[in-house]
Amino acid sequence: MFDIAPQQAQGKVLFHFTMSLDGFVAGPGHAMDWMTGFTGRPGAEQEYIETTGAVLGGRDGWDLDPTARPYGAAWEGPIFILTHHPEDATPAEGVTFLDCDVAEAVRVGLEAANGKNLEVLSPTIGRQLLERGLIDEIDLHIAPILLGEGIRVFDNPGGQPIRLRHAQGSQPVAEVDVRFLPAAAA
Repeated sequence: MFDIAPQQAQGKVLFHFTMSLDGFVAGPGHAMDWMTGFTGRPGAEQEYIETTGAVLGGRDGWDLDPTARPYGAAWEGPIFILTHHPEDATPAEGVTFLDCDVAEAVRVGLEAANGKNLEVLSPTIGRQLLERGLIDEIDLHIAPILLGEGIRVFDNPGGQPIRLRHAQGSQPVAEVDVRFLPAAAA
């Protein structure tokens, strides 16, 4: 597997999630409690905190917990929530509700990010941006868990496949191999 270079603040649109091995970024009802107890690359969370200038999310995730902040509130910055009904959204400090096209939401978010990255934390918005070629990078952290159901990182029935290439390494189309063992039932 290729080593991942530290995240850089380059004014890019970053589709960023922790994902289950079977492709879910949230459980049923947008449940996130499954994410506890996993360890990531040392220093990775701090890299994202330092390189993220703004966040773009969706209304479903917002409505689930309007008090939640990225990285356990360790990150501070503008949050933009894309919604068709901003008038009935729960307001919060530092949060702006946008009722516009996803491309306009990216423009607004990148401007607010002030040269740092715009993190897209919505699978639905991410899919739309991927289809339009507006995602610069996809960062996935695969957690050793199989959820079986929930919100997929990319769900596009009937749509066209989107080919990807490795951001690093000499083989940009090589598969990534992962190997896990089932944990003993507790």
